[in-house]
Amino acid sequence: MAASVPVTPPTVLVKSRGLLMVAILASMIMQILDTTIANVALPHMQTSLGAAQDTITWVLTSYIVAAAIATPITGWMADRIGRKRLFLICIAGFIISSALCGTAFSLEEMVVFRVAQGAFGAALAPLSQAVILDITPRQQMGSAMALWGAGIMVAPIVGPTIGAWITDNLTWRWCFYINVPIGIASFLGVLALMPDTVQRIRRFDFFGFGLLSLFVGTLQLLLDRGQGLGWFQSSEILLETGIVLACGWMFIIHSATAKEPFIELALFKDRNFVTAMLFMFVVGMVLLAGMALLPPMMQGLFGYPVVTTGLILAPRGIGTMLSMAVVGRLVQRVDPRLLIGFGICLTAFSLWQMTGFNMSMTSGPFITTGVIQGFGLGFLFIPLQTVAFLTLDTRLRTEASAIFNLVRNLGSSIGISLVASVLANNIQTNHAEMAENITLFNPNLTAAGIDPSSLLTQAGSQTVAMLNGMIGAQSAMIAYLDDFKLMSLITLAALPLLVFFRYKRPTYGAPPAGAPAAPPAAAAMAD
Repeated sequence: MAASVPVTPPTVLVKSRGLLMVAILASMIMQILDTTIANVALPHMQTSLGAAQDTITWVLTSYIVAAAIATPITGWMADRIGRKRLFLICIAGFIISSALCGTAFSLEEMVVFRVAQGAFGAALAPLSQAVILDITPRQQMGSAMALWGAGIMVAPIVGPTIGAWITDNLTWRWCFYINVPIGIASFLGVLALMPDTVQRIRRFDFFGFGLLSLFVGTLQLLLDRGQGLGWFQSSEILLETGIVLACGWMFIIHSATAKEPFIELALFKDRNFVTAMLFMFVVGMVLLAGMALLPPMMQGLFGYPVVTTGLILAPRGIGTMLSMAVVGRLVQRVDPRLLIGFGICLTAFSLWQMTGFNMSMTSGPFITTGVIQGFGLGFLFIPLQTVAFLTLDTRLRTEASAIFNLVRNLGSSIGISLVASVLANNIQTNHAEMAENITLFNPNLTAAGIDPSSLLTQAGSQTVAMLNGMIGAQSAMIAYLDDFKLMSLITLAALPLLVFFRYKRPTYGAPPAGAPAAPPAAAAMAD
């Protein structure tokens, strides 16, 4: 490691940095919670809104697609109207649309209001990250990113638990009404404390934005509806796949040739940022894919009620918060590449331990592996945030934050679709393989005390139904274990990316007398 180079602290000063961080983190957590808080309330919403089983999921899809399309425009909007003004507009819009979601009396109203909610909320996470990076001294960057990362990673975990409690004790409408007081407090804090930023006029690339919006929106629809429609057996999925490939290819060519492309190409010249994005894609897959698998597994195979499921999953978030408290201090003293490597190995180990689950176990292994996995993910998230922005030009932070969050969300969508598809296919395969051995001529039936000829009687049909239920449960259990194994291998596959990071530990003292201060980017560059 080369000699340390002094760096200069940030120049953005605020009246009360602590209170401002609370205000912007509250708005970000509010938006992240809304991605999962309504999941457990869907059956109640279906009855109230008069929706069908296959249409009530639009409540989730509309929010996700709107947020995905609106996220990339955050950088341009922040430059055009100012970061503070955009922040206030987004919070106000999110508050109003949340209140309207709570008052919806039809599925059509709910979908429209959820689209607005997703569009206004899309910018809150990248804006909050960009503001924290600007107002935090570089020597405290790790701790600040730990706070921000705790909200990003813990909110989706506790969302279903909070949603279940609210739905059981109040009504599903309060899953949305709860955003109003939190949003108002956040709005007032940002209005009073957040400094204004210099506006930068940039030409808006309508063609590039249109291509990217079609790509992201269609990809989200494809991933959301693929499993239900049988993937490439459906003409709709084939059409959406063609749109995704065409728009993605055209966007790359357009961005490479346009004078002022929609996304700053300078972002992709930073090796640390690009490598961190690839890592974040994997983190997104593991974070929410696991959350998509465990609740139905625990409720369907182990018979846990919704609230109990949420309580058993909660320690996973506690593990994440504990690790972030530790890594927030270590990241300034230890090479982030070592922390990332440790986090990958710990996360992969916890997923491998989950392949040993069985249907006779208690809740203990769920809690133990959840804490280990949460601890490992915390060691991944903060160093990635630190390294990604360490060598990046400060004027690109807002746009970089938007792209970073978009990549994480896409990773989550692809991860959920991947594990759901593998799960469904493996359940069918496992069931067929085990059922073919249940015949009248199987000697194991006689060994178990079952007369094969009795299976042909009315009482025997009940035995067959019982056997079929047992086979179905075991088939599903094996399929879940296969998914955990797949996620473990995907996590380990990201380990070689560590060699592409460049890092040099910075120091924070003043430069020698007569020497000019080094630019922030220089402190972290190493060959």
